[in-house]
Amino acid sequence: MSDFPITIYHNPACGTSRNALEMIRAAGYAPNVVEYLKTGWERAQIEGLLADMNAAPRAIMREKGTPAAELGLLAETATDDEILDAMVAHPILVNRPIVVTPKGTKLCRPSEAVLDLLDRQPAAFTKEDGEVVKIGDACALRP
Repeated sequence: MSDFPITIYHNPACGTSRNALEMIRAAGYAPNVVEYLKTGWERAQIEGLLADMNAAPRAIMREKGTPAAELGLLAETATDDEILDAMVAHPILVNRPIVVTPKGTKLCRPSEAVLDLLDRQPAAFTKEDGEVVKIGDACALRP
C-alpha cells in the first residue's frame, strides 16, 4: 500500500482522462485505476465523491455524448436525486477523470488539474496531442 494512495475514476476512451492518468504515472505513482464504465457506480460512492469535492451532482454531470438531454437532466428542474439515479443507471453521465488523493478529490478537467492533487510532479509532460504542460521548476519532482 502506497503512503500516498491515488485512485482515478477513468475512461480509457477519453483523452483528458488518459492524459491525467499518464501525468500521475509520470510523477512516479502507480494509481488504482477504476474503469467506471465497466464497474458502474454505487449511489453512495458518487455521493461520497461529491461530499469530498463539496459539489452537487450537476457539477460532475457529463452532457456531451451522453443521454443527459434525453433524460431531461439538463433542465433546471432536474433534481439532485434524479441526476444521481441517472448516473447509477448510466455511468457515462459522470464526467471524468475524478481523482482522489490524500490532498483531495477533484474532477480533473483540464487534465493538468491533477497536478494540484499530487505530492510530487513530473519534471515535464507532453499531452498526447503534443501540448506541453508547463510545470514550474520549483514544483518539478518535489517530494
